[in-house]
Amino acid sequence: MNYRDEWLLFEADDDIDEMEHRQTSEEFLFYRSVAHGDVDAVRRNCEMGRFVESNGVGVLSKDPVMNLKYHFVITTAMVTRMCRQNGMELEHAFRVSDFYIQKLDYISTAQGVKKLHDEMVIDYTEKMRRYYQKNIQSKYINDCKEYIYSHIKERITIESLAEEFDVSASYFSRLFKKETGISVSEYIRDQKMEIAKNLLQFSNYSMIEIANRLSFSSQSHFIQLFREKVGVTPKKYRDEHYMVQWDQ
Repeated sequence: MNYRDEWLLFEADDDIDEMEHRQTSEEFLFYRSVAHGDVDAVRRNCEMGRFVESNGVGVLSKDPVMNLKYHFVITTAMVTRMCRQNGMELEHAFRVSDFYIQKLDYISTAQGVKKLHDEMVIDYTEKMRRYYQKNIQSKYINDCKEYIYSHIKERITIESLAEEFDVSASYFSRLFKKETGISVSEYIRDQKMEIAKNLLQFSNYSMIEIANRLSFSSQSHFIQLFREKVGVTPKKYRDEHYMVQWDQ
């Protein structure tokens, strides 16, 4: 019997316990927190022990420690590629990945694998946080971008940002454009589009749900802006990229 036939028999076996896997959007949000340097969110996830929970997680090996090791390698690969997509230098990203995966050879307990996992994701997260801090010209603009990131699902205006940072809207607009090269509105729109692309690629949210989650005035407005920015409609983007496009 070949592997394909064995799988068909396995799939048809009535004795197999049904198990619902975690939503991919939940995993993606964790990877995104790492890639965006959100140390607090990643620490909370580690403290909750989500990595070692069995509910919603595929069984890759009947040996519990080996099963965790396989999941560790998958998580490391996903984190590495997300960090690459968000600016980490390629060779650096893969050297860190190789370092932590090789450490698995010396671990023989589930607790040991969890400890290594937590150290690995925190290490990547802190590296990405330093990357973002280093690549921003001023603390003022850094704080502004942090605010936008934290409120990206809301409707953000120049006026609301200026009020938040206690400056005039005209001064805020000039300063932001001077230091970043683009307007505040364009930056906010770009960030929303990046999240929209990720949701189209890694979640099952409908177009209207994505439009609502990102506080666009309507689904048609979202589709129009997405097409202007990305060059294709959201539907075409999802058709071409859903769950398959990872930078190598």
